Amino acid sequence: MLVIKIGGADGVDTNDITADTAAQAQAGTQLVIVHGGSGLATELGKQLGYPPRFVTSVSGHTSRYTDRRTLDIFLMATALLNRQLVAQLQTLGVNAAGLSGLDGQLLLAERKDTLRILENGKRKILRDDYTGRIQQVNPTPLRALLDSGLTPVIAPVAISAAGEPLNVDGDRAAAQIAVALGADRLLILSNVPGLLRDVADESSRIPRLPEAQLENAIKTIAQGRMKRKLISALEALQGGVSQVILADGRVAQPIQRALHGQGTLING
Repeated sequence: MLVIKIGGADGVDTNDITADTAAQAQAGTQLVIVHGGSGLATELGKQLGYPPRFVTSVSGHTSRYTDRRTLDIFLMATALLNRQLVAQLQTLGVNAAGLSGLDGQLLLAERKDTLRILENGKRKILRDDYTGRIQQVNPTPLRALLDSGLTPVIAPVAISAAGEPLNVDGDRAAAQIAVALGADRLLILSNVPGLLRDVADESSRIPRLPEAQLENAIKTIAQGRMKRKLISALEALQGGVSQVILADGRVAQPIQRALHGQGTLING
């Protein structure tokens, strides 16, 4: 089984990804798709006069501050993208089924009570944030869909114990879904060709990274969103996934290219 995370950043070509997904499905590969929605949520927020606010945690991770209105915008954006991906896959002959982590309590998460950030060199605490940490994946709905010959397409929205929808990190959601399903491989497609030694130089891609070097790479090489991707890779490998590949979602045949070495392969 292959779990594919489609990044939501600008430049990622969903048409090429869905075409390549269809080719994989026709070859008999069992697939689960997880997608982001950051780019579309940002665009929609601007159109609605409520642009996003990005903050940096004290640990150095950058994320979207999700107050209630931002959550509503994120829900709209991810729902739209989910429908679009399902429609594209259906057109290509893949019997896809769209859902979010809310459906069937697929993703159970704990809401973060406070968000500790660094802003202009000062530490601040933000409240009224609707982001969450995934605590549990319920694979039963996914197995039911897979057993019926359907390809799940999942939006990164979870549900709390209080029934609140929560924005969760799509890469980490994909990693935990891969673990829960016992997937062999996790492929994370984004708008970079893999882990880069120099973020300004795409030719500095690191083709292979042993699991033993992941924690050091998180601290010394990865920047911005790539830190989360490496954390996701580590969680997937520690949970039993054999391989994680970070690869370019802007190119033709992105899945084929990634599976043939055009990305960063991470394994134990």
